[in-house]
Amino acid sequence: MTEPTISSQKAYLDQLKRRKKQILFSQIFICFLFIFLWELGTRVGWLNDFIFSSPSRILFTFVHMASDGTIFYHIGITLFETFLSFFIVLAAGIFLSILLWWNRTVAAVLEPYLITLNSLPKTALAPIFIVWLGNNMKTIIVCAVSLAIFSTVINLTTSFIQTDPDKLLLIRTLGGNRKDMLKKVIIPGSIPNIISNMKVNIGLCLVGVIIGEFLSANAGLGYLIVYGSQVFKLDWVLMSIVILCVIATALYGFLGLIEKLISREQARHPSD
Repeated sequence: MTEPTISSQKAYLDQLKRRKKQILFSQIFICFLFIFLWELGTRVGWLNDFIFSSPSRILFTFVHMASDGTIFYHIGITLFETFLSFFIVLAAGIFLSILLWWNRTVAAVLEPYLITLNSLPKTALAPIFIVWLGNNMKTIIVCAVSLAIFSTVINLTTSFIQTDPDKLLLIRTLGGNRKDMLKKVIIPGSIPNIISNMKVNIGLCLVGVIIGEFLSANAGLGYLIVYGSQVFKLDWVLMSIVILCVIATALYGFLGLIEKLISREQARHPSD
């Protein structure tokens, strides 16, 4: 490899690093600009601070509720419900997708029903869940799971079925069975799709939990939003929304980090 080629590659990598830094700086700048304009607007009277609250009032409310641990209790409840529903969706989605891949006839029969259930507005089912399961955490979990499970099954089943047929033929040629196909080709080849679904599902589960807490909860951030709006404590409402934004960003970033780590590991061991 010639020296100019090495220099051009280094210049290209440096350019990519600068671009990433510029994007990160722009994102942070937009966030702080929004906060500054929000605070300024409430202080000079452009915005009604009773209706729109303000960053300083939200921070004061958070510190006040953090002093006795109240806000951490509500955050913990929402996170527990979100993680529980997320892992249920992940486990059930993979298990059901494997069953549908294993039996293509059943998959073909159930496909229109899965599409219909996935298209159904889940908020319409929430009141029914309350009647069936009662006003408790089970209703919230079921509401969150119903929001993500059908799309997960559809996407993963499609991914499993569309696996490279040449690789499956190679497994058969070497004397392998369907279990070997699943372990050696289907699951490893679908890991990127599984992670992609996880990144979507963590947000859907959080949304489903909040919807469930709106209707059936006495704790959690969704409960704080509803209760705060009922008693006109809009600082509680805006604070809960801001916390939800932070949680959603953190969870998505965490799964993105896992995706990068798995991609690097696969790049190091492409033949495994």
